[in-house]
Amino acid sequence: MRIITLESGQKPAPELIARTVVFEADVQATVAEIIATVRELGDAALLDYTQQFDGVAARELRVADTDIKNANKRADQKLLKALHEAGQNIFDFHERQLRQGLLTTRPDGAIVGIKVAPLDSVGVYVPGGRALYPSTVLMGALPARVAGVRRIVMCTPPGPGGTIDPIILAAAQIAGVSEVYAVGGAQAIAALAYGTESIAPVDKIVGPGNRYVAAAKRAVVGDVGIDMLAGPSELAILADDSAEPALLALDLMAQAEHDPHAVCYLITTDPALVEDLTLEIDAFLQDSPRAEETRRSLDDNGIIFVAADLETAVLAANSIAPEHLQIQMHDAMDLLGLIDNAGAIFIGPWTPVAVGDYAAGPNHTLPTAGTARFSSPLGTEDFIKSTSVIAYSYSALKSDGDTIVTLANSEGLWAHGKSVRARFELLEDEE
Repeated sequence: MRIITLESGQKPAPELIARTVVFEADVQATVAEIIATVRELGDAALLDYTQQFDGVAARELRVADTDIKNANKRADQKLLKALHEAGQNIFDFHERQLRQGLLTTRPDGAIVGIKVAPLDSVGVYVPGGRALYPSTVLMGALPARVAGVRRIVMCTPPGPGGTIDPIILAAAQIAGVSEVYAVGGAQAIAALAYGTESIAPVDKIVGPGNRYVAAAKRAVVGDVGIDMLAGPSELAILADDSAEPALLALDLMAQAEHDPHAVCYLITTDPALVEDLTLEIDAFLQDSPRAEETRRSLDDNGIIFVAADLETAVLAANSIAPEHLQIQMHDAMDLLGLIDNAGAIFIGPWTPVAVGDYAAGPNHTLPTAGTARFSSPLGTEDFIKSTSVIAYSYSALKSDGDTIVTLANSEGLWAHGKSVRARFELLEDEE
């Protein structure tokens, strides 16, 4: 990991913390062609792409309801129990997020407020390929279920033989998924956005994926909603002399093993920590089955910032605006109020990022690439829509009438002002 010293009050250089979600021209061109083909040929295109990209000669796209119901019997029972327990925590947390509508009456009789309603349908994309991600099923679908979404559709690439692992189907059942389709990649995003003979379109698409999936999500924005454009996973750790180097090493490696492009930062006020940390990483890498990916990530994208003081360390963390931020410092909870920019904050030595990835309850779908400056984790808010409600009385319109007409006239909108004045001429006085 590269080591950078920060003097008191110094921010990290922008080029050191720049992370952007960039789609290469060839990726965008491929995705555009896939989307156009799916829109034109529907299911036939999905089946062809499944053969081309997944090596599966499928006949059906939808997974039978009986297969989903029977998945519990075929799934690993210990893993199934863990999913039920994690799912309950996730459900309970997101239920507390649920926002209610409101109506308020002004003194002049006008009623104003917000009507809250769930989206009608949502698509949850669950990546496959190198690994299984049942936690992604729970994190994507359970908040939608809590919000009251009636139709929750899941798309995931088929495995060998065209089947979907029973633990993924079991997670879908736990999360309340309505329909499951064995289709992945950009073609799945196109199907969810525009529909095919088998897959009806949805209102919003959520869930992570590779660069083709992310590029496809960007391409369909406007025709359908999406959660976010996520980049590689990232972690920043704030640490001082109270932190245990071995735990810091493991926490950094836990992010680095995701992907060679994962980004890891350590921000410390203790220069002596650096050498100990390096030794611990080297030792743990000897046992890691993902040592190659982990080392590449830390070598290429890992930076240690040695900060002159606590204020500078916090300034660095807020400048990075990481997806995950761990605080392993004296009085860590007291520092919470100083953090403005982070997707999720993990406080104290007993809180590795893994608890948020799987079981704590808050969502693990988080803003990356510095977008925590203006974005939030996935939650029930992503699956509801708000509608303004306005009901004026005679008195209310009389009170605001001159204001409305004056503003309308200033913008040259004659009918706007006239629509107010005419009501006093054509309707009976309610007073």
